[in-house]
Amino acid sequence: MTATDGKPEKIRCDACPVMCYIAEGRSGACDRYANDNGNLIRLDPLTILENRENTDANVVPFLEREWDGDIVAGPETFVTAIGAGTTYPDYKPAPFIVASEVDGVDMVTVVTEGIFSYCGVKLKIDTDRHLGDECALVRSEGEVIGHVTTSEYGSQMLSLGGVHHLTGGSKKEGRITCSTMLALCNGETADLTIDGGAELTVQAGKAPTINGALEERMRVGCGSATVGMFAAQWKDLVDEVVVVDDHITGVMSEHQAGKVIGWEPTGIKINGRRSTPGRYFQVAEPGTGWGGTNLTDPLAIISKFDAKTARPGLSILMVSTTGEHAAYFELDDELLPVQQDMPDRLLPSVRRIEENCEPALTSVLFMAGAGGSLRSGVTEHPVGLTRSVQNSLTYVSCGGAPVYTWPGGGITFMTDVTRLPQNAFGYVPTPALVAPLEFTMRADDYRALGGHMDYVVPLAEAIEGKTGRQNDHLLKGRRAVSSSSGNPWPAGPDNYPWRKANP
Repeated sequence: MTATDGKPEKIRCDACPVMCYIAEGRSGACDRYANDNGNLIRLDPLTILENRENTDANVVPFLEREWDGDIVAGPETFVTAIGAGTTYPDYKPAPFIVASEVDGVDMVTVVTEGIFSYCGVKLKIDTDRHLGDECALVRSEGEVIGHVTTSEYGSQMLSLGGVHHLTGGSKKEGRITCSTMLALCNGETADLTIDGGAELTVQAGKAPTINGALEERMRVGCGSATVGMFAAQWKDLVDEVVVVDDHITGVMSEHQAGKVIGWEPTGIKINGRRSTPGRYFQVAEPGTGWGGTNLTDPLAIISKFDAKTARPGLSILMVSTTGEHAAYFELDDELLPVQQDMPDRLLPSVRRIEENCEPALTSVLFMAGAGGSLRSGVTEHPVGLTRSVQNSLTYVSCGGAPVYTWPGGGITFMTDVTRLPQNAFGYVPTPALVAPLEFTMRADDYRALGGHMDYVVPLAEAIEGKTGRQNDHLLKGRRAVSSSSGNPWPAGPDNYPWRKANP
């Protein structure tokens, strides 16, 4: 940091490319750093994971009193990168390079907040409703921030962000893309619209709202799978079952499940492309009606009944893959289906479909590529870190949460944002997201890949808030949080092949 000529009350922050001049008592454009009596202060507290329940999560100031030892440094304490600061500019070692001992093994954790222009979020929205065509544009506040991707089993997928939306369009597009991703990664709501499709309100770990209606259930399966799962329960209760589905509509009397248990043919004829017996594609256009189709009347998919097989009084249950829609029909003398009240004998089976549906959720995965500043903050030989990660010698975590590292070149990772502590993500107005990242490995492996050994500090000192000489900022405070019960401990034995080989 430096003072502006003629304005000694301002200091310069070089924690991101914006390089703000910050006046006394004010914060920079990212709201992450501030000027406190001429010192550059990281405002968000350093987050310490403790591998125990009921951890006191109160923020403890570093600047107002000495450390009182309420957090005990040891194998069950882990310094995350949340609030730690960044390696930017790239030449600096990471703000924390922490030495610890775990089960008699000397370990090193390199801790840094990464600035990611090459990042995005992947949304999995549990619904059988049609949200938009593949490649349809997704907008926030009118700006294009992503697109619809594939439809998966009971879910619709969106891809938001990425470098082209962050930096390749207008300033407003980049700003809105960044702010929307930040909200989603920090567990807040986001309002989205899809060109030619739905309006959404989404939040990680919560049910989506689609066109103003809260989604309740994820479908139990496609139409064919639903027929297979419940065939035996419908036997002798109804003559025909049609499970309406945008992807694969199932017809009981033709389906192999029905054939195996002795279901009699009904002579039903279905509009759509027959795939295999009892399985029909393209029975209707995608939509928000029955089974993710545009149907409000399910009879639209029935062509006719073969008079050689069908008979008056033949009973038909039509139901969707969530049980949200269901109707009962009987054939009249002209072999035309006429809707009747749902018989009591069939109500339990419809409810059973509903009961076997999982709650609808929105899943948010943060995805990024760890490049220059991150790798050089770990080692002077950046490709060595990539190879160490690929060989599982280095365990990568994001705010203490596990990540999936993609195969192939580079360090491209994804993490479920609900597994991180609250408010783990930040931003810089370049625009880019700021995400925590930790690399944990044996000290010998760190030395072998050319790590910054001269900057290693003991765990106890890191917890006290002492930073390495490479840092030009102070820490405002720290908070202790319990590790999520579903997260592996970052230094745990199951994370490293050498531990598994030497229990």
